Amino acid sequence: MGATLRALRALVLLSGFYLLSLLLLAVLVGADVAAFGWGLRGPAAFKLLLVTAVLAVPVVRGMFMLRTPRGEEPAGIPVTEADEPRLWALVRDLAAATGTRAPDRILLTADVNAAVSEESRFLGLLPGPRRLFLGVPLLTGLTEAQLRGVLAHEYGHFTGGDTRLSALVVRGRVQIARVIGQFHAKADGKVAAERARQEQASAKRVAKGRKAKRIDTAGAGATYRTMAKIYTAYGKLYLRASLSTARAQEYAADLAAARIAGRDATASALREIPVLAESHEFYLDSYATLGLPARLLPPHGEFFGGFGRLLTAREEELAKLRAELAAAPVSPYDSHPPIAERVRRIEELPSDGRTEEATDAALALLTDPQRTLAALEDTALTDEVLAFRRTAEWPELLNASMAENLSSARTPLHEALTDYTGQPATLSALLDVIDDGRLWRLAERLPLSEEAAAAKGRAFREFVRPRLQWMLRTMVLAEFSARSLLQWEFSWSREAVVRLPGWVSENTPDDDPKAALEAAVEAALADHPDTAPLRALLPPTAAQPA
Repeated sequence: MGATLRALRALVLLSGFYLLSLLLLAVLVGADVAAFGWGLRGPAAFKLLLVTAVLAVPVVRGMFMLRTPRGEEPAGIPVTEADEPRLWALVRDLAAATGTRAPDRILLTADVNAAVSEESRFLGLLPGPRRLFLGVPLLTGLTEAQLRGVLAHEYGHFTGGDTRLSALVVRGRVQIARVIGQFHAKADGKVAAERARQEQASAKRVAKGRKAKRIDTAGAGATYRTMAKIYTAYGKLYLRASLSTARAQEYAADLAAARIAGRDATASALREIPVLAESHEFYLDSYATLGLPARLLPPHGEFFGGFGRLLTAREEELAKLRAELAAAPVSPYDSHPPIAERVRRIEELPSDGRTEEATDAALALLTDPQRTLAALEDTALTDEVLAFRRTAEWPELLNASMAENLSSARTPLHEALTDYTGQPATLSALLDVIDDGRLWRLAERLPLSEEAAAAKGRAFREFVRPRLQWMLRTMVLAEFSARSLLQWEFSWSREAVVRLPGWVSENTPDDDPKAALEAAVEAALADHPDTAPLRALLPPTAAQPA
């Protein structure tokens, strides 16, 4: 479908919204006229006029929304051609190869994403300033050839007129959503008012010694919800039609990218992007933000800069993810086709012999990658987070963060122990409870499932023992940490490993501190508990009975 036909389709869909609105206004006016023609007068006529007027307000407001609200620009670093000459040269070369105008502005962001936008005018009929949003984590994980494929895809949207028509399509979506939201808000207000009225009436009945009636708001706001359903039905039609066009635009942009950047580079970029997105989310959760609860940050430039080291260290694991693209469920409301289908279509194209082009890292296109990574922190992080203390290296961040986490750890066992003994929940107090034979009575105070709470004897112990093992292990590690006796081994290729004090493994056959700790925890939580092995592993002040 050409740009002209797509523009016509978008106009027809938007016109449908206005026609539906005019039809509903006509129905409301017709109801008023018919009621007066039938002789309706007095309070009933006034009520009807009031209801139709209130129903008409959201419709009229939606019709006369003259401007589409602009989305908030993501935080990022605007870079000029003087700042990043190699990046701008690549951007301009690709624009020329694609046959379109280069963007007027490039913004480097903290997302695994690349996107283009155009501030078109007159409902997208006239072009406007163009912007390219380019995620630095994307540059970190792609080669230059793959980046060319990604950018060529985005330029495909320019050449197809997609960015200009998006203003028209988005306007229709926003207007429909606005009207639906207003009707639902009115309905919710009616429900709240009706509930308050019934609760007040029930309170009066109770005060008079009568039984309160059940609150029932099923009929409140029904008229508003009916109006919302009408617009929702058209909204679904609008989305299905406009998003089917969007999916076709993605396929067309993929073909343009394969032609400009090469088949293999485009296909491998598509395989790489979901892997990078998942990896970056894992990196932020497990590494970059590890120290936030302790008000700590990694070294300056490393908040985003460590992502590249994670990708290098876990290359074998990532290769499996690239090879096995997940088959995502298909919905008529998807704006993009499934990645697996897009890759399949590109890889079925004839070979163009361009398999070894531009294999250098895309991040090397930047004049000073480290400076950019540091500047991105200052832009993407809040002022509060930027005020946190910087650690000198990643192992320091790990150890300080884990020490803070353990010192503030409060498991359900802590709460149950305090409730049971009336004293602060300490490891020493717990071991005393176990030695007194009261462990399973204490366990009854833990939050339990219905099945566990109903179990008795050995069955009950088997239900609660796994959770007790985890919580007791946490208390033991917290005891070691409080005395600065724990060390955590930092790694980019696997999860952090705790290193226990050397004496923990003394007199154990395998000289394995972790195995010794697990055995001691199991002995303390056995059917016939024995805390002696655990007390032998602990520092003297924690091991002595109270």
